[in-house]
Amino acid sequence: MTYPTRIALIAALGGFLFGFETAVISGAERTIQEFWKLDAFWLGFTVAASLIGTVFGSLIIGSPAQKYGRKKVLIGIALLYLLSAIGCSIAQQWILFVLFRFLGGIAVGASSVVGPMYIAEISPARSRGRLAGMFQLNIVGGILIAYLTNYLLSNTGDDNAWRYMLGIMAVPAVLFFVLLQLIPESPRWLVLNDRDEEAEQIFVRLGEKGASQLIREEHRLASGGTRETLFNGKYNKPILYAILLAMFNQLSGINAILYYAPRIFEMAGFNKADAFQQSVYIGLANFLFTALAMTVIDRFGRKRLLLTGTVGMVVFLILTAISFSDPEAADKHVIVYLIGFIAFFAFSQGAVIWVFISEIFPNSVRSQGGSLGSFTHWIMAAIISWVFPIIVEGSAMGGFYSFVFYGAMMFLSFLFIWRVMPETKGKSLEQIQKELGI
Repeated sequence: MTYPTRIALIAALGGFLFGFETAVISGAERTIQEFWKLDAFWLGFTVAASLIGTVFGSLIIGSPAQKYGRKKVLIGIALLYLLSAIGCSIAQQWILFVLFRFLGGIAVGASSVVGPMYIAEISPARSRGRLAGMFQLNIVGGILIAYLTNYLLSNTGDDNAWRYMLGIMAVPAVLFFVLLQLIPESPRWLVLNDRDEEAEQIFVRLGEKGASQLIREEHRLASGGTRETLFNGKYNKPILYAILLAMFNQLSGINAILYYAPRIFEMAGFNKADAFQQSVYIGLANFLFTALAMTVIDRFGRKRLLLTGTVGMVVFLILTAISFSDPEAADKHVIVYLIGFIAFFAFSQGAVIWVFISEIFPNSVRSQGGSLGSFTHWIMAAIISWVFPIIVEGSAMGGFYSFVFYGAMMFLSFLFIWRVMPETKGKSLEQIQKELGI
């Protein structure tokens, strides 16, 4: 294993914790509702507290990462994950539990920005795509392990099983913290902070000897230019694409399914133990089809993957809705429909969104564009996760209404991708900007 691969794998562990923290609440939300006697509104808020934290985390982390360096910020993120895991597992007051969920969300939002940034900055050009893909694969790997540990702990019969589900994240958080001590600072950050000799030593180990001088020249050229703002009218097209793609990503209902999977399966007639087991299948499908998408995205193109995935999602969301159209009748086929949905989501939206958003903005505003896409994504995720339990508990037909809505949104998504969204496969960033008229 090469040196860049080793340190990219360590940084990608932040993605594993990202995925784990996102999905682990699915195994505890029922017990949490009973433990603190929460109605549907406050349960939704408790679950969404983490996602509210992600919004703040993604917005505020850019400045610390620029000032203190990527490595130090990643270490701080690891400590936040650890604090959240311990705090959620021992909290006796609901408000403290929500606070620790919020802190975990800040770690997720920050990790979603700094993790990929660090990996991109230490990756040689020839392997940047493959190494950057490790972060997304670790996210779905974390989701899978969260579902698996939830299932195993749910069968213990222990009243505190939900606390163990949330607390077990402390183990990978400690591992992440320890391993981060072994990685170097981003050499590109060192160059931008006039620490060329340190940067050059790291570039040599990464196989890019002499690159620091090139980056210094690029930095000197950039510093002489005009600092642009995203909202100056020039970038309306990429802004529209980023916002709509991020919105449709969440309007598919993906986070409602990931966060409330056991509840959905219980609504379909599965007993509690089986509901947790079916969630593991959801996580496994998510992992396998994300891995598959990573191998073909540069060959098939972003648009073709999205169109194929959207058609599949519409079909399986409507089938899921039909299965909930009669509240009195259980339909065990829901597991098939939801696995089908997850497979098509992972193969398309799950794999493409962050790649596409990073490609459509020019260098001068790419970080601002990425933050906008991330902000939109997490805001929509919080809304969907907050509203879902209100809908399903407020009406016997809540499951039917929810999945019909998600299916309709994916139909609109198909029209947007087909008629409006550009293809970026095989094009240089300069070509893409020229075609967008920027």
